[in-house]
Amino acid sequence: MSAETPVCQLLERQDADYRGWWWVAPPRDGWLEAGQGTAVSADLAVRAAWQAAGRPAISPFETLPGAREGAPPGAVLFWPKSHALGEWWLLWLCAVLPPGTPLQLVGENQGGIKRVLKVLAALGLGCRKRDSARRCALYETRLERVALAPDDAWTAFEAQVGSERLTLASHPGVFGHGKLDDGTRLLLETLPGALPAGEGRESGDMPGDGLGEVLDMGCGDGILAAWLARRGARVTAVDVNAFAVEATRRTLAANGLAGEAVESDVYSALAGRAFDAIVSNPPFHQERAIDYGPAARLILEAPAHLRRGGQLILVANAFLPYPDLLERAFGGFELLADDRRFRVYRVVKG
Repeated sequence: MSAETPVCQLLERQDADYRGWWWVAPPRDGWLEAGQGTAVSADLAVRAAWQAAGRPAISPFETLPGAREGAPPGAVLFWPKSHALGEWWLLWLCAVLPPGTPLQLVGENQGGIKRVLKVLAALGLGCRKRDSARRCALYETRLERVALAPDDAWTAFEAQVGSERLTLASHPGVFGHGKLDDGTRLLLETLPGALPAGEGRESGDMPGDGLGEVLDMGCGDGILAAWLARRGARVTAVDVNAFAVEATRRTLAANGLAGEAVESDVYSALAGRAFDAIVSNPPFHQERAIDYGPAARLILEAPAHLRRGGQLILVANAFLPYPDLLERAFGGFELLADDRRFRVYRVVKG
């Protein structure tokens, strides 16, 4: 099988022996998934694809096999669009792999791969250009211990929405890093009227028992989960991104709140579970490309995960075609807010 993506096409023509190497933050590419080595990814969907092909795949937040079976002979880091996220991956690799481990860094020119020269120099790591083609570049270096630790990339900031003030954990790999997204703000301003606390539900919750069981789908930095938990909801927060799940856990802890945060590719980890409400600011980008797939699954599969009378409430950019999906899944919808940039939709399961 030939490589499909430009970065993998560049790697495919190398004479390097990549057997046993780590492929760090890789794209979806059949050539990679049919080849050698281990995927290291914060994206659950990427890891699931590798594992479905019988290939090893690990998260940066789990116990690493290198501690038991020996470190890999080398690693390839696919430089992400987010410069700060690329720096985190570098710090993480320097921390977990032995000094002297070969590292190759590959990426598209328009994605900022040429900036790695300054990043490596700032960390005191030497670097040379190995190859370029397909508007991509490949650099190589060797890992060393550096003064900065991966945890140094984590930050915290305060968010104020109405009377609510929350401390949010933030990471370069999480949507809206370091700020409150305008769409999420509109959703939060709308939720008090849409989910009044203290109402009884058919699921057996008594008046005064908060909001019942609520699912925060695509939890990001955890602001929705924390807001809901503070109002008495029993929150389950899910995201396909391991950075987001970790950020939500840290956000809940920072505010002294309880809640469950788990990795899930939309509903993949929630088989058989139903909720009193699902709230979401669903993503529609995969890197630079528009991808409606996850949001479509969120909407179309929502009826199977809502109790009778349960609500799906989501915010979306005004131009996105979600009304059609809501009509297909529920037969109608209610528009709760519209500021011309974003819209908040609600549907209720009959």
